[in-house]
Formats: sequence, C-alpha cells, structure tokens
Amino acid sequence: MSIDLTNPIYNDEDAAWAHFEAIRWPHGPVCAHCGSIGNAAKLAGKSTRKGVYKCRDCRKPFTATLGTVYERSHIPMHKWMLATHLMAASKKGMSAHQLFRMLGFGSYRTAWFMAHRIREAMTDTTPGPLGGDGKTVEVDETFLGQQGYKFVSGKGWEQKRGTGDMMKIVTLVERGGRARSVKIDRLKVADVRRVVFANLHRESHLMTDEANHYKRLGKQYLSHQTVDHGAKEFGRGDVSTNTVEGFYSIFKRGMKGVYQHCGEQHLHRYLAEFDFRYSNRIALKVDDTERARRAVAGAVGKRLMYVQPGGGRQAA
Repeated sequence: MSIDLTNPIYNDEDAAWAHFEAIRWPHGPVCAHCGSIGNAAKLAGKSTRKGVYKCRDCRKPFTATLGTVYERSHIPMHKWMLATHLMAASKKGMSAHQLFRMLGFGSYRTAWFMAHRIREAMTDTTPGPLGGDGKTVEVDETFLGQQGYKFVSGKGWEQKRGTGDMMKIVTLVERGGRARSVKIDRLKVADVRRVVFANLHRESHLMTDEANHYKRLGKQYLSHQTVDHGAKEFGRGDVSTNTVEGFYSIFKRGMKGVYQHCGEQHLHRYLAEFDFRYSNRIALKVDDTERARRAVAGAVGKRLMYVQPGGGRQAA
C-alpha cells in the first residue's frame, strides 16, 4: 500500500472538496436540481457550509455530495478521501476498528457505517457479462462461516450432517480481467445456472471443477473444461481454476484475518469490495491512487442510509 499522507486532500478540507468536485464535475458544477452546467456561484461566509453553490438558473443551493454516498454526512471530506484510499489500497481490507483508530472518530459505529458506504461506492452498477470473444473465465463456489461442507469427487460440495448452514458464494474470474462474486441462498443446479447465465457471455471458454451443477450449463458455452479436485488434480496444461482459487485465498484471508465476522445481510458489500480491488489491480495498470479515484467516482448516484426516511433502521 502506497499513500502520500502529505497530500493536502488528506488533511486540508478545501483541497479535499476541490479534489472531489473535480472528479464529480469534470466540466464544472452541475446543479442537482435543474441540471444546469457551469452556471453556479460558490457561496462563501463564516456560516456557510463547505462546498455550497447557488445555481443562477433555478436559484437553489446544492453541493457535490447530493446524490452520492456522502450526502448528509457530517464527516469531513478529507477523512472520506483518506478512508477511501486506505480501503482501496489495502489488499485484504481495512477494518472499521482500524479506521476508527486512524481517523480519530468519536464512535466505532461512525467508522463502521463509513466503511459500508465506501463499499457501496465500490459496487459495480453497470456490470455486463464477463468473457466473450473467446476469453477464458473460471467459475467456482466457496463458503463462509461454520465449516460444514465436504467435497465429493464427481459431485462437488455436499453439506455434512449436523452442521450449521454456511453462506454460499459463486465467483466468476476472467483471466486477465475482472472478478464478480454473487451470494446465493442455495447451492443447487438452478441457482448456479442462474448466476452463470446472467454473468457470463456465451462466447467464452468456461473452466470449472467437476461439480455436477456445471456439466449441463457448460454445453451452452464455447467450450467447457474441468479439473478433478476430488482426485487431487489442480491443473492440466492451461486447464485449471487456479485464478479463481487465488481470488478466494485473498478474500478469505481478509474476511477471517481482518474483518473476522460478517453478518449474512452485509456479505454482498464485502464481496463488492474484494471484486472492486481485484478488477482494478496493478496487473491491469491501476495503481492505488487511481483505484481510490475510481472508488470516489463510484460514490455518485448511490445512497446508503442507516435510518430510513420514515424513522426505521435499515441494515447498512
């Protein structure tokens, strides 16, 4: 992880706002009310909040945070920029307790909710299918929680008797490209088929293990090759699932070593975080600074509220 803590965007509020506004408004301020571009005046004064503009067309005030995960936040912008860089640059994640200590928040819950908002910003909202044009995509599944599954050769993962249920995840990794992980409720043929068909282009080479749920759906793709993990086979020439297994290795080290506990209702956001870092990694010419910039840009058009407008709480 590389970070220049002397950069003003991490310790000066005016510089942080200017940085965020440049990302959100590359062509000048855009009124959040009427959509007018570049026709607003920045308000100044001791009682005026940071970053407030007044539109010359509709005469209404607005800031760059309207319509983003930062909306209505009381956290200083420079701390948002620093926290985003820390989470984007930490390969296995950054715990809320660590953010709480490093950023000097008054409560752990503030750091916890902040981290979830940043994960929301990292979520890909225009995914499109992976693969296509003869690309190779590896698909596999894993579990998070109590160890209650065993791998059976020729069949795949089966739940052990008397064990608690585990959170189930299907991940697609495009060799030399992006990763996409989906939480599913059941590990049945129909569930896996739905995830793969929705996220994988048919003109792709599919590589999986020998689990039953991949056998029929594999016929819908350009080719389908498997490795027999039950027989201790982990590679045969360029046939393997080592790329997706490597993704899971980083994911599980982060979830067990950094985050330690994850409620099922929050799993999809942690998956989005690890997918984002993998899909914007150094091997794809994306360094820590650019990755953080992309995460900040992803904050636009998203909201995550702990308290719903009606007063009830929402699982963040």
